[in-house]
Amino acid sequence: MSKDVINGYVTAETHNHITTIEFFHPQSNSLPHRLLSALAHEIHTAGIDRDTHVIVLRSGGERAFCAGASFDELTQIENKEKGYQFFSGFAEVINAMRKCPKMIIGRIHGKCVGGGVGLAAAVDYAIAVDGAEIKLSELAIGIGPFVVGPAVQRKIGLSAFSQLSIDATMWRNADWARRKGLFAECHPSAESMDESIRRLSHQLSHSSPETMHEMKKVFWQGTDDWDELLAKRAEISGRLVLSHFTKEAISKFKTKATS
Repeated sequence: MSKDVINGYVTAETHNHITTIEFFHPQSNSLPHRLLSALAHEIHTAGIDRDTHVIVLRSGGERAFCAGASFDELTQIENKEKGYQFFSGFAEVINAMRKCPKMIIGRIHGKCVGGGVGLAAAVDYAIAVDGAEIKLSELAIGIGPFVVGPAVQRKIGLSAFSQLSIDATMWRNADWARRKGLFAECHPSAESMDESIRRLSHQLSHSSPETMHEMKKVFWQGTDDWDELLAKRAEISGRLVLSHFTKEAISKFKTKATS
C-alpha cells in the first residue's frame, strides 16, 4: 500500500525474515476504521507468510505512537451498528495480534493514548523511549476502555489497569509502564531503542519459527474467547459513543485542540 501523508497509511516490508508494519495518520497517528482494517490485514498476512519469522510494529512520524480512536470518525457515528463497526476495528487488530503465530515487537517511540495503549499491550515485546507516556482517556469522554481493556489487563494486571482507567486524564510515564509490565524496555533515545529492536529482531529472525509459535500459544493462553469477548465490548462502546455526554466531550476536546 502506497504512503498517503494526508489520509494516513499502513505499509508492510519484509527483509531478512523481518516484516516491519508501519501505520501513520497526520492526526497524532489516530486510527480511523479503514486504517484499523488495513492494520489487521497486514498482521494476518505477515502471520501466514513463510518468509516472515518476526514482526516489528511501528508508527510513522516522531511525535505520538498512537492517539487511539479517530475523533473525526467518532463524531460521525449515527447509530449502534456504526458504533459497533468502528470499535470492532480495534477488536480485529488485537485479535489479529493474538492469533498471529509470529512474535511481534512493538516500537513505541512516543505517547500512547486509549487504543494506542491497547496496541502496546497486544504486542509480544514492547521497546519504548523514556518519553513514551501512556493514558487511557476513554472514561473522560464517556466510552470507557472496553475493547482494549482485556489486552491491557492481561499485560499489566487488574490493579494497574483500574488505575489507568479511573484516572483518565493523568499521564503515566514510561518507567511506570515498564514497572507494570507494559514496556519490556525503556531507552533514553530513539537511536538506543532502534538498536535494541535491531538486535532482538535479528535474533528472533534466526530462531525456530515453530518454537516461537508454540511459545506464543503459551503466552496467550486463556484468551480463546476473545473473538466473542471483544465483540461484546465493541457493542458496549458502540452504544455509549452515541450518548449526549460523549458527543459533548468530544466536541469540547476538538474545539480545545484547534484553538
